[in-house]
Amino acid sequence: MLMALGIFVFQTSSVPYQELQRRTEWRHASQSRVGDRPAYQYLGPGADTITLSGTLLPEFTGGRVDLDEIRDMADQGRAWPLVEGTGRQYGLWVVTGVDETSSTLYRDGAAAKIEFSLTLEHVDDERTDMIGDLTLYTGARLVGAFV
Repeated sequence: MLMALGIFVFQTSSVPYQELQRRTEWRHASQSRVGDRPAYQYLGPGADTITLSGTLLPEFTGGRVDLDEIRDMADQGRAWPLVEGTGRQYGLWVVTGVDETSSTLYRDGAAAKIEFSLTLEHVDDERTDMIGDLTLYTGARLVGAFV
């Protein structure tokens, strides 16, 4: 397991991302001053964003179905715990974007190669009321349960 976002497990057979990029911001208000640099006041933490990107080869890894499971989670508008395969806990995150580019197409339109990028935003970890339903059924198959 590379990482788990709530019920979705990123692994080599599903969505093996090749790159994790994280950007963390802090907020500072500025006040202009005559003849001097602006004065700054620290307001607190700002946005914390993780972008996972990679390439799927549906013959060997996951494909559109796996990306659609992530879209279904995002459709709930809920937050999900993010846990790295090492056990590191990142807190609660929401899915804010899924980008997908299909190429090397077969005759029926199926993609042999899918490049993807997922954008996650960190939310207040104390907002447990935002946690999504950690059980999800796809057809008759249980995808995951952490309750």
